[in-house]
Formats: sequence, structure tokens, C-alpha cells
Amino acid sequence: MRRLLQMTLDLFDAPPVPAPAVAPSPAPEPGPAEPAVPLADALAPANFTHPRASREVMLGHARVAYEFTRAQRRTIGFVVGVEGLSVRAPRWVALRDVDAALQEKGEWIVRKLDESRERQQRLESARIDWRDGATFDFLGEPVTVRLDPARAFSGGAILDAGADGSGDKVLRLALAGNAGSSQVRDAAQAWLMRQARRIFTERLDHFAPRLGVRWNKLSLSNAATRWGSASADGGIRLHWRLVHFRMPVIDYVVAHELSHLRVMDHSPRFWETVESVVPDYHQLRRQLKEEQMPRWS
Repeated sequence: MRRLLQMTLDLFDAPPVPAPAVAPSPAPEPGPAEPAVPLADALAPANFTHPRASREVMLGHARVAYEFTRAQRRTIGFVVGVEGLSVRAPRWVALRDVDAALQEKGEWIVRKLDESRERQQRLESARIDWRDGATFDFLGEPVTVRLDPARAFSGGAILDAGADGSGDKVLRLALAGNAGSSQVRDAAQAWLMRQARRIFTERLDHFAPRLGVRWNKLSLSNAATRWGSASADGGIRLHWRLVHFRMPVIDYVVAHELSHLRVMDHSPRFWETVESVVPDYHQLRRQLKEEQMPRWS
């Protein structure tokens, strides 16, 4: 369209005046070439180093320094943990056989080391810096911590929901402005645990009649790997930090544990029991696995 418009204007304009000839500019002097990135640097291997490493191996493009120990066992064992790769081998196995086993499992080892490193980076990025202005999620919504020494005479902590008209939630803690990070963390945790007990009790009372079960004791857990558990005597344990998540996720965990009071396993009948009160439990279960939990320390 632009070309057509230009052609039309040319038909009605005066003939263009030829531009004066201009001598071509001399070619610029060639300057020093920019240093190219060395190929060795571009293809630098990934490095994974165990803090107690005693041996090293190249697995593909990854350099892996690992902890090696001899043990009373029948096979070579590989463990990828937070610190890195640990290898345990029987006393009679030659080092060349250990190296061969590492090469055979190399792809799996490097993949697990990558996953572990990424997981630690996510945990580090989720670490809460406990001070005035720190933020954390409560029931899926951000809350900002404010140190408010004036509250020392009226209560320990209070949640202001949009008191300033912004709609932002602020947790006011009765602490001095120079309070240390451990004091701020402990005060926030105490408040969250009180909320957890209140919310969990309400949801247990909501779902228990619908499932035809009775619970008799709620304990708050701080387990490293479990969100909850149930015992045959009606005791329920729930991780207090579930209160970081949205209410539907909490409901799934509560219904899950109450369902164990009817079916103490994970058989199809158990999942049918969960589904009877939480129809979208598949999605909520996946969210619980995928969402990042804030790191408290």
C-alpha cells in the first residue's frame, strides 16, 4: 500500500532534481576484531562437587566430583542428594569397575544432579527474609509483615486486610523495629500456627460428617516429607504450613486424611472416598506437588 501511494504521488509531483554526485566515502580502516568467545568456554562442562568428594569423573559434558566410600554391600550404590553424588561400593570391587558403572549410569546421574540443583535454587529463591516488609503467602494470598511496637499493649499480632484502602494484607507484629530475623520469624510462625489450628478444625468439622467418620484429636506437624497422616483411633496430623496454600488445596489434604479413617490404604476405594467430597482432587493433588513452599530458614 505504501509503495502504491508513493507511485501515485510521483505522477503529480515535479520531476525530481538530480542530486549532486557525491564521492564515495573511503572504506573504514579495519579495526581490531572483537575477541571471540573461546569454544572451550562456550562448551564448558557443568560442575557438580560433593563437599566430601574424594574422586572425580567426566560423565558426558559434566564433571562430577563425588564422595566415594567402601562398604559391606553386594553391589555398587549411587545416591544423589542435596550435597551431590555419593557412591558406595563393596570392598572387593576394583575402581575401574566403579568407573564403568558410573559411565553406564551417567545419563541418569547427571539428570538427577541437575534436578537436585534446580530444586535447591528454587528453595533458595523461596527463602523468606524475616524483617519489616517481608512477605509470605497466607491462604494463597500475599501478606506483608510490619513491625509495630505499639501493639505490645494491645496484642501480639493482627492481620489488617486492606486497612489502608489498598486491599493489601498486612500482618502487624508487636516487635521493635530493630527486632532480629529469628524474632520476626518466630512471631510470624506463632500467628500462622494459631490460624492453622483454627482453619484445620473448621475443615475437619466440615468434611467428617460428609464422610461418615469422627476425628478426636488434631496435631500440628512440621514433618519434612508428609503433609498429613491419620491414625485408626481418629487422630489427625496436618502440617501447619499448609496455610500457605489456597483453601481448596487445604480441603483436599483434610479430606484425604479423614478418608483414611474409612480406608487405611490408597486403594481405588480410598480414592473414590476422597472424590465423593472433593471431585477435583486430581488437580488439587497435582497443585500441591507443583507449588513452591516458602523456605523458612
